[in-house]
Amino acid sequence: MKPTTTNPVWPLVTIVALCHNHAPFVREALDSILAQTYPNLDVWLVDDASTDDSGAILREYAAANPAWQTIFLPANVGNCTAFNQAFRRAGGEFFIDFATDDVLLPSRVAEQVAVFQRLDATYGVVYSDAELIDEASRPVRHHYRRDGQGQLHPRPASGPVFAEVLRRYFISTPTMMMRRTALEHLGGYDETLAYEDFDFWVRAARDFQFHFLDAVTTQKRLHPASMSRRGYRPNDPFLASTIRVCRKALVLCRTPDERAALAERVRWELRQAVRWGNFREAADLHALLREIHAVRPLDWVLGKYARLRK
Repeated sequence: MKPTTTNPVWPLVTIVALCHNHAPFVREALDSILAQTYPNLDVWLVDDASTDDSGAILREYAAANPAWQTIFLPANVGNCTAFNQAFRRAGGEFFIDFATDDVLLPSRVAEQVAVFQRLDATYGVVYSDAELIDEASRPVRHHYRRDGQGQLHPRPASGPVFAEVLRRYFISTPTMMMRRTALEHLGGYDETLAYEDFDFWVRAARDFQFHFLDAVTTQKRLHPASMSRRGYRPNDPFLASTIRVCRKALVLCRTPDERAALAERVRWELRQAVRWGNFREAADLHALLREIHAVRPLDWVLGKYARLRK
């Protein structure tokens, strides 16, 4: 029997494959979708106005796989809007936001669906470890550090993780599988932001639990064009979004521990902003620390310095 969206054994999983100038990597990415052992996939190829050969490659794969859907955006709109274009049309019970410079390992979807089927509806996200690879697909290291016995120290958080996602970055974004109801609850990604993951973690973790699957399910590409390589440099386009998410988080905090976790994050962002000369943003971060009532002596000095330099 062909699996359907109503078959409880094989719930439909939507993979939103987001592409912007990934021509050197997109074939490997799309081949990894074809290699999935899971039988009930809803694949959307979204090209965010690529200027290289990505569009031609996506059309080639779509022609060879008629069930795959395509969206070719006429102008570059960024990850948040591009993902939402597919999310609002797709029918999956679960979603994977898949950048086409990364690679899904063959059992990725099957493993994560199996975990979701053991969890109750309060869990909105299953995430895992990732293998980091270079531009030639050579392994570099894993996302999480392990000891000589292969144990994680500390083990990534499961359950209610709101304070943890405020305090530090620990989730490998490409490994996430998201429950549709969680995305619907949030209205999809916030399209006013320059990037999606921090905002999604904060808003989703307020109302849904997360589960860590101790397995490597994904290969994440490291290359010079990645956001992480550009972060915190002068005129960083993502820092303003980070500050906006921190302000959203302050509204969502309910306990002193959560506010302390947010202060820890804002304090770290303040130091990075000053270090890289983003003085206007540093002044905004210092003002946010004052709203949290968490200014320490060094924070006061950095805030004063930033206000003089902005």
